[in-house]
Amino acid sequence: MAGSSFGTLFRVATFGESHGGAVGVIVDGVTPGLELSEADIQVQLDRRRPGQSAVTTPRQEADAVRILSGVFEGRATGTPVLLLVQNRDQQPQAYDDIKDLFRPGHADYTYHCKYGLRDHRGSGRASGRETVARVAAGAIARKLLAQRGVTITAYCKRAAGIEGATVDFDEIERNIVRAADREAARRIVERIIQARDADDSVGGIVECRIRGVPPGLGEPVFDKLDADLAKAVLSIGATKGIEFGTGFAAADMTGSQHNDQMDASGFLSNHAGGILGGISTGAEIVFRVVFKPTASIARPQKTVDIHGNEVVCRTHGRHDPSIFPRGIPVVEAMVALVLEDHFKRQAALRA
Repeated sequence: MAGSSFGTLFRVATFGESHGGAVGVIVDGVTPGLELSEADIQVQLDRRRPGQSAVTTPRQEADAVRILSGVFEGRATGTPVLLLVQNRDQQPQAYDDIKDLFRPGHADYTYHCKYGLRDHRGSGRASGRETVARVAAGAIARKLLAQRGVTITAYCKRAAGIEGATVDFDEIERNIVRAADREAARRIVERIIQARDADDSVGGIVECRIRGVPPGLGEPVFDKLDADLAKAVLSIGATKGIEFGTGFAAADMTGSQHNDQMDASGFLSNHAGGILGGISTGAEIVFRVVFKPTASIARPQKTVDIHGNEVVCRTHGRHDPSIFPRGIPVVEAMVALVLEDHFKRQAALRA
């Protein structure tokens, strides 16, 4: 199906819906001989898994992955790898009352316009449940990138009007919102819980830092590295904007301020965020992405049904009061897919 595959030489195709039987992904282009087990993939899926804290959906899914092809005796064969995760805790009946309504902030209306019908059970293909497949595929890419010395670290930079003052990578996995500042994390959690208790939700900004990428990665003109990263990250549901390096603040700078000057030791600053002309500079790649507040809230909101009648909608069910904490491993996964693809493309160029 068009729109469900991604990549060039390292290519993935995801499938499945929120309340269907399973979600999964086919990964093509895995380097033969790579040691690969379900445990390698499960560690990343566990970071995204629902039901782990007060700021995530209470839906309980083990998200246990199965490798069904492409691995023999613990090593990738070079043929397509199929990863499958069963849905175990579906509650499609929770959506019966709103199946004919276009929920504000959701893709109900646009899917209906495109296909003429839609899966109303938890947004179907538009659900965040689809990202299980991305994280599973990204885990394979991350293992390949680790062999190249590349690390990808994303964290909550700002949420609910609170921004971290410090960046401590060791702190990220110690708090439930994956902030890099302990005090900011505490305050953000309080704000999210307040919003949840008021039948509301909050958004956040996730920053991602990528280290170990050598200079020269990226394809001009339409497949620039930052363009491909932007497409990958903005393909994640609920993301609404991205900026690299100094980003939109560059609008208030002069060229002499924004240019990254160089000396014999390398770049003296990194306003470009590690990418120039769509090609990596060798400096740390830095970008920030915005996650909107969760659209599924129980507050009454005005909308229309499929017949055009004006109605009031209340979205019940099990939803995250904030999306970004579980979105962070998804961001890292999409970055990994892009980088491994570009490493393979660069190797083909120099072959």
